[in-house]
Amino acid sequence: MEYVAGETTPDPPNLRRSGSLGAFICGPQKLRLKDIFTWRLLKTVALGQVLSMLVCGTAVTSQYLQTLDQKAPVETPMLQSFLNYVLLFLTYTLTLVFRKGDGNIFHILKSKWWKYLLLALTDVQANYTVVKAYQFTTLTSIQLLDCFVIPVLMVLSWFFLKTRYRPLHFVAVGVCLLGVGAMVGADLLAERDQGSNSNVLLGDCLVLISAALYAVSNVGQEYTVKNLSRVEFLGMIGLFGTLISGVQMAVLEIGPIAAIDWDWYICLLFVAFMLCMYGLYSFMPVVMKMTSATAVNLSLLTADLFSLLCGIFLFDLKFSGLYIVSFVVITVGFIMFNVVPTYTPDPPENTERAYESVATSEVVQGEEEIILDEGSENCAQRACGHGEPCPSLCTLRYMV
Repeated sequence: MEYVAGETTPDPPNLRRSGSLGAFICGPQKLRLKDIFTWRLLKTVALGQVLSMLVCGTAVTSQYLQTLDQKAPVETPMLQSFLNYVLLFLTYTLTLVFRKGDGNIFHILKSKWWKYLLLALTDVQANYTVVKAYQFTTLTSIQLLDCFVIPVLMVLSWFFLKTRYRPLHFVAVGVCLLGVGAMVGADLLAERDQGSNSNVLLGDCLVLISAALYAVSNVGQEYTVKNLSRVEFLGMIGLFGTLISGVQMAVLEIGPIAAIDWDWYICLLFVAFMLCMYGLYSFMPVVMKMTSATAVNLSLLTADLFSLLCGIFLFDLKFSGLYIVSFVVITVGFIMFNVVPTYTPDPPENTERAYESVATSEVVQGEEEIILDEGSENCAQRACGHGEPCPSLCTLRYMV
């Protein structure tokens, strides 16, 4: 369509002008109420809260294990992680064993074994260090410093996944962190500052290390589930996670495991923890594929609030109205983050395939045109009876 002087091109109904402030903050799309509260957004919020409830289940079962016997609390974080990795191995890793072609486990190990080994090592140590931090610092410090995973995730996603954020995304993260601040303030008012303060500096460093390791693991997970396969990621994490956590458990927790007074109640708590962790690991890639690793971690900020609600009924914790305020603020921030999608370019191999597909279609189209031209000339020759190439007038006559 040619441009005619004096005419103006009408703006598309759902696009802002590129130079406007709204386009800079939110992107080119208009934010109308019916465009914000879509079925996809509501489903994303709901799935994020399901993940938070699974995290709450792991926290409550761990709390029960530690408070069941005050004289000999059960403190075996590696054993609990080991059971989860074994369950992942029995389901997803064995699925890869029976696959054929490039999805077979032996083909994956041949080309990418060291990458998944590093990812599993990062994931195992992230789980271990955050549980270990509870022995040295307070719950308030852990809640605050654990949010360090979000800026680290955004930086890693920017450089490695080429994710691009708009100002609205940074505002949304700030809103979520304000909600965390309200939750910590409610904990202090309710005198819920549990944990130890034997070595606060060491405990805080462990939390920061755990947050950085979680960020690395989540970036690798997002790349794998969006470009390769969710089953491949979980199968490889189940394989190497079982090996790493098994060795680490044998080195660090033989004594604590032997000291456990096993009964059906403790076994039930271990099984409940294992199932919650298995559900979290299995379900998180589904939500991450729909959104991003950063959005998933923003949704997990409400897990402490679900843990509190359980603690009110199970551990006689005090309630504060600030918890409701915190939940609403975090949810609003999460919705703001997901209203405008982040931009992530397609992988290079997908672009190359697209160019190859276009080039192939052009070659095929050119060959078909040549064949059609030759067929037309042959038909004209047969119709006129000339053995030699036909003159122009003869060819035109029978082609028409």
